[in-house]
Amino acid sequence: MAQKILKVHPSDNVIVALTDLQKGEQVTLDNIDYELVDSIQQKHKFATQDFNVGDIIKMYGVPVGKASQPIKKGGAVTTENLKHYSSDFSVKDRNTSWTKPDISRFEGKTFNGYHRKDGKVGTANFWLVIPLVFCENRNINMIKDAMVKELGYSVGKKYDLNVKSLVEKYKHGSAVNELLEEEIIMTAEESKKNRIFPNVDGIKFLTHEGGCGGTRMDSDTLCNLLAGYITNPNVAGATVLSLGCQNAQPEILQNAIKQRDPNFEKPLYILEQQKSQSEPELIAEAVKKTFVGLIQANEITRQPAPLSKLVIGLECGGSDGFSGISANPAVGHVSDLTVALGGTSILSEFPELCGVEQELSDRCVTDQLADKFNTLMKTYNERAVASGSGFDANPSPGNIKDGLITDAIKSAGAAKKGGTSPIIDVLDYTEPAVKNGLNLLCTPGNDVESTTGLAGSWANIILFTTGLGTPTGNPVTPTIKISSNTHLSQRMSDIIDVNAGTVISGEDTIESKGEEMLEYIIAVASGEKMPNAMKLAQDDFIPWKRGVSL
Repeated sequence: MAQKILKVHPSDNVIVALTDLQKGEQVTLDNIDYELVDSIQQKHKFATQDFNVGDIIKMYGVPVGKASQPIKKGGAVTTENLKHYSSDFSVKDRNTSWTKPDISRFEGKTFNGYHRKDGKVGTANFWLVIPLVFCENRNINMIKDAMVKELGYSVGKKYDLNVKSLVEKYKHGSAVNELLEEEIIMTAEESKKNRIFPNVDGIKFLTHEGGCGGTRMDSDTLCNLLAGYITNPNVAGATVLSLGCQNAQPEILQNAIKQRDPNFEKPLYILEQQKSQSEPELIAEAVKKTFVGLIQANEITRQPAPLSKLVIGLECGGSDGFSGISANPAVGHVSDLTVALGGTSILSEFPELCGVEQELSDRCVTDQLADKFNTLMKTYNERAVASGSGFDANPSPGNIKDGLITDAIKSAGAAKKGGTSPIIDVLDYTEPAVKNGLNLLCTPGNDVESTTGLAGSWANIILFTTGLGTPTGNPVTPTIKISSNTHLSQRMSDIIDVNAGTVISGEDTIESKGEEMLEYIIAVASGEKMPNAMKLAQDDFIPWKRGVSL
């Protein structure tokens, strides 16, 4: 019989319902009987003891709230009787020992990636066309309209129409009946074979609302983010459009690139509209230079690379009450496997680390890193409080409906994506991941702002867990979607790549699901499989202006 309830950590005083439970029903765990005084929805929690007002409630082994009303043993824990609470944190002794996972299944394995001259390896090969200021967005879109379909890069649908074949046959005198019988429907795979540049996975056109009109800090941050994208191993080169008078000047971008790669050799074309003869001339020059860049990018082919060249971004969005006990810890095992193999993982979303700061601080390999993490967390929360909010306002209505009723509950589960390895570096927003091992990256909890930041810090794969479903991806970094429950995987199969709901049903363990995911990552990194986010062209890009975004 399938398990009905789960205590996540031995010290917890709440239990998770794995299925809907009815008032008056008796359930047993670890030889202790519980009679439910309320009906408990799947993914929600009930009390293991009587709580008085002010009592601390623990889950995942950490405080996640205080009782705001009395709660009886077997009673539902809800937004009406529980308020957010998390412990204070400070720099304490280091706790960096960990038990490395068994990596024998993956030792010696490789993926076929794109080797760059700076030593990094891409899992894809993209060309970027980007503006330094929002004034150029329309021109970016005109270049896109001119180039994408003509070069065979129509994506976002399961098929394409090969109108070009009709044109060619008409030019060569084919009769009307021959034209009507011509097969022009192409599958996504057939469309890919029709590309002019088969070794280039796509041209990515990024638009944004920044570059001028905000603070100089905003424009500098934007230039650093764009420099991170241009130097990302998945990018072969870039075409950049500048108006000329904006805050985000080309020199700032070029200096940011040089900081990340002093010997930068990728093709980079920067065009300024205020120096051009006309808008059509600017767009024509951009198209021609992009085409020449694509010729260079197409000369690069996939070659074997060790798994130590993987840089995996760890992300969650649209989380539910199962995320922290299935998808997130399975991704955490992937992180541990990757680190043990000499690779890199990046855990982001600082508002969703609230309540586990002390554990993460203690896992930092030096006091200086712990202090940097603590300072970033406190400063971020203080800014949120000053604006009338705070980390406690992070859970969305969907999170709350599906069992994540305080930020500390949400965060304790979200942090499981970081596994158990020591934290080798702490990165502020746009800082690149240059050290192998687990990195912490300061980003908002906002899905797209966070994935945008992960790619800017050189993630070449992103693992994205979800319990509710979210159509989010990234322009340059393949984004793999993992569902926390089987119902979501079946209902939204068009966006989900891996189902971790089998952990809930008992068909898989955290470890077996993590190993399955790493095998899938290797196939994606080699170009053998394409995640649904890429198939659907979910190319989401939102730079963070460092304001209050949860």
